[in-house]
Amino acid sequence: MTNSTFRALAHPIRRGVVERLALGPATVGEATRGFGVSKPTVTRHLRVLEEAGIVVRVIEGRAHRLHLEPAPLSEAGAWLETQRARWERLFDVVEQYLVEQPGKEET
Repeated sequence: MTNSTFRALAHPIRRGVVERLALGPATVGEATRGFGVSKPTVTRHLRVLEEAGIVVRVIEGRAHRLHLEPAPLSEAGAWLETQRARWERLFDVVEQYLVEQPGKEET
């Protein structure tokens, strides 16, 4: 997993594009409609998603269709799950320590 996945998902517009494409492939216009930014800005955001390998563009004549590539998102999700499990174990240890302390009442 590379940092490019998290970098690509760091911006709300790019996350919005990913959320829209999670519903299925779409044209650039369909995937980016309503964000209220210029076409050059849309192009820059899509480039970041493409460079991270999250979005794939297929050109059919004049239409540019986008779809999600699940591998980078799956890798990021697996990493986050590992971190979540680690923190849960640490919280369990802290909770057990607090329960075992003499003179401390549970709340």
